[in-house]
Amino acid sequence: ALRRAGRIPSTSTSPSTSTWVSRRKGNCARGTTTAASASERDDPVVIATLPGDGIGPEIMTVARKVLESVSEGEDVNLQFKELPVGGHAIDETGVPLPQETLKACRKSDAVLLAAIGGYKWDHLSSDKRPEGGLLQLRSGLDCYANLRPAVLQKELVGGSPLRPEVIQGVDIMIVRELVGGIYFGEPRGKSKVATRDGSGTERVGFNTMVYRESEIERIAKVAFEIAKKRKGRVVSVDKANVLDVSQLWREVVQRVHETGGYKDSGVELANMYVDNCAMQLCAKPTQFDVILTGNIFGDILSDQASVLTGSLGMLPSASVSAPGNPGIFEPVHGSAPDIAGKDIANPLGMVLSAAMMCRYGLGEPVMADIIEDAVSAVLAAGYRTADLMPGSGGGPAKGEEDLKLVGCSQMGDLLLECIAEEEITSAFMPRGGV
Repeated sequence: ALRRAGRIPSTSTSPSTSTWVSRRKGNCARGTTTAASASERDDPVVIATLPGDGIGPEIMTVARKVLESVSEGEDVNLQFKELPVGGHAIDETGVPLPQETLKACRKSDAVLLAAIGGYKWDHLSSDKRPEGGLLQLRSGLDCYANLRPAVLQKELVGGSPLRPEVIQGVDIMIVRELVGGIYFGEPRGKSKVATRDGSGTERVGFNTMVYRESEIERIAKVAFEIAKKRKGRVVSVDKANVLDVSQLWREVVQRVHETGGYKDSGVELANMYVDNCAMQLCAKPTQFDVILTGNIFGDILSDQASVLTGSLGMLPSASVSAPGNPGIFEPVHGSAPDIAGKDIANPLGMVLSAAMMCRYGLGEPVMADIIEDAVSAVLAAGYRTADLMPGSGGGPAKGEEDLKLVGCSQMGDLLLECIAEEEITSAFMPRGGV
């Protein structure tokens, strides 16, 4: 116990927690919450778990075990309710989001979603596919603000295709509007129209990109509030040079910045076209603090930002609604059906999504810190899933020869070991320092 508490040097190759307490002291920026503390409640905290498809059940199992371990140590009574969604729900009920699932999610305190989709259901129409269930869930819970952090773990600098000096220190929060824009706008569909030369007919597909002022206002406030707790810089991304909807977006964001007191409080606002932003994310990513954008632009930019972190499997996300309503917490990656059931998936994005749930959905920043520090400790000890291992071409770089390849379940076991050691550490060195 003394060795694990950091009082005696460790000779073990397992992840060490000896630096955790000092790293968690004063962690104000990361420890901000948007919910009342779950530990203050007498009744159970209900978590709706949606494993979904592909690798979803595997990574959900890891995340749930991590949450059970941390909640027990922090005396938070979590109750899990597993529900069908996506392709799994289609096979069981014929629809991607059963009404029973939506009702249960609405009654829960938070929704933890793994992954949905797969080749099996690609022949279905867009509204009947697994992805349609996800859009319906977001809309049904009015989860209008999607928070996607892109933070580079120092241990994964070598995993990015960009030079270390370009990506060192990357810490970006992408705030994406989630229930408006072209994914939900009407009219939409397919029809037949006359050909341009009038010789016959041809099919045409169409979608509508539309935003109301009120939708822009509320997502802008989320971005500015987050920026106040970070470095105080917001870049609003649009295509105002060609899109009317983007011109309205820019006007409303500017107004909220000025009339909402954010400008006076020192929060900076800059505007950037989406094509330029995509380039700048690769050329100079450290210039960004908070990126505010609409649904389709945020969808694309957040996936691009995953390259900065070394793997899409490392990115969590939170989709939040008005205070008091359940949010959806899910990894950014997809269901990866080609590797499902092989125990090689990376569960860290799922686990970090659980950490975001603790912070933003349950008001438990200490639980979030424990989980995030466990991820850092495992990576620092050299453990990697296949997607985080360096490419075989040219051999490993300096320090990479000590990396240890592990599977999904073993990565989960390592996280649990770290969490158990942290509880022992806390017994000898109470949080807050000595």
